[in-house]
Amino acid sequence: MGLFGRERLELKSDEQLLRMRVAGLLVGQTLELLAAEVRPGMTTLDLDTLAEAHIRDNGGIPNFQLVPGYSHTLCTSVNDEIVHGIPSATKVLREGDLLSIDCGAEVAGWNGDAALSLVVGGPEAGRPEDLALIAATEASAWAGIAALRDGRGLYDVGAAVEDSIVASGERDGREYGIVEDYVGHGIGREMHMDPQVPNYRVQGKGPTVRPGATVCIEPMVTLGDQANHVLADDWTVSTDDGARAAHWEHSVAVTRGGLWVLTAVDGGAAGLAAAGATFAPLS
Repeated sequence: MGLFGRERLELKSDEQLLRMRVAGLLVGQTLELLAAEVRPGMTTLDLDTLAEAHIRDNGGIPNFQLVPGYSHTLCTSVNDEIVHGIPSATKVLREGDLLSIDCGAEVAGWNGDAALSLVVGGPEAGRPEDLALIAATEASAWAGIAALRDGRGLYDVGAAVEDSIVASGERDGREYGIVEDYVGHGIGREMHMDPQVPNYRVQGKGPTVRPGATVCIEPMVTLGDQANHVLADDWTVSTDDGARAAHWEHSVAVTRGGLWVLTAVDGGAAGLAAAGATFAPLS
């Protein structure tokens, strides 16, 4: 991927972070609802309809619908689809499918964005390699979040994500693919802002992280090679080799005391503790 755009990391006031938490919490609660409701026989459009109703009923706007050319609340990517899958009435979920759900919401002008991966029908329906992939992807997201610290370079995040994925691969006896064409990003008044946040080690340190910084950290990991292509719908990204993929994302704020995961329902308390990072919400 070439240069990472402008090296600018916009800082938010405490009041603005509190407003972002409202949007982030709504996203987290929506994903929690979807994870509880998903089951074989549902379509990905069923999930999209459920998500839109929940977001709008709670004072939010589905911010994916604000992206030119996109009309849905979610991106729903199944099996070999990495990201940006379009919800469809003809896409019926089957037991054992690996489903990634990406969701965003805007509330009072501030944005949240997050994603998770799961097995349709629950873990007992999953192939062992899919369950290991999901766990490796989630662990790498939390490793990247824990590397987001005051005074450090932003690109420490990508190095931590990569190291976590490599370590998981060694544990699982396989070499996971780290998708390089799609990366994390800043977030605030807009859903996608500078700077880009790579999920792998790059040269340089990147912008210096300071309190008030808000970014989305979102590794996408494959069971095979990370090479990918965009389907004919001009949105859905799939692996070239047909291997399955997982995606995990959170919107994260740096506070004066540590970190606040804006899209985690618990603010990131459990995940940050497990990753050895300091949980420091503003409320």
